[in-house]
Amino acid sequence: ADTVITGNWGSDLTLLIKAANDAGLNVKFYTYYASVSGAPTAIGAAGAGRVYMVAYGHSNMPGLIGKLGDEFKARFNDDLYTQDVYNELLSLSEAMAKAKSTDPVKVAPALEGLKYKGFNGDVEMRKTDHQLQQALYVSVWQKTDAKNPYSVENTGYTFAPVRAYDAYVSSTPTDRKSTRLNSSHLVISYAVFCLK
Repeated sequence: ADTVITGNWGSDLTLLIKAANDAGLNVKFYTYYASVSGAPTAIGAAGAGRVYMVAYGHSNMPGLIGKLGDEFKARFNDDLYTQDVYNELLSLSEAMAKAKSTDPVKVAPALEGLKYKGFNGDVEMRKTDHQLQQALYVSVWQKTDAKNPYSVENTGYTFAPVRAYDAYVSSTPTDRKSTRLNSSHLVISYAVFCLK
């Protein structure tokens, strides 16, 4: 194999990357969760140009989310690797405004089909399966540079964007039938990725 696609995260991903580096396994890794705490440090220099992340954002996002990430790091000396909380909270506030209520029984249905501008462009909670349809990015682990200056975990490395997919491109068909939302469905997840 010349490429490994992994859904590992946290300590499992950290140990996988460490074992690959220790074994001298020279393959590309495509991950979803390479920016989760501890993984970037474990990836280190050996992963430069070999570890890719597919996610709804990357380390060097422009605009408000980039500013929030910088402020978060200044305050907590940690990375805002869960950028999705921005879109999740925005979804919830938009649905509350639409429902004119904070009652979960009224807010949950207001989430279905909800469309808004997120930190990464157009976002929609698909009514049929309650998955957020949003832009996705492929980024690669590399040394920081003038164009991509954010140092993840203060390593001197970053996830630099390689390719972006607008929501209408990254969205894939679903055959799931919608079930009525209830309060337990307020947790929002993001959609599957598309690589071309």
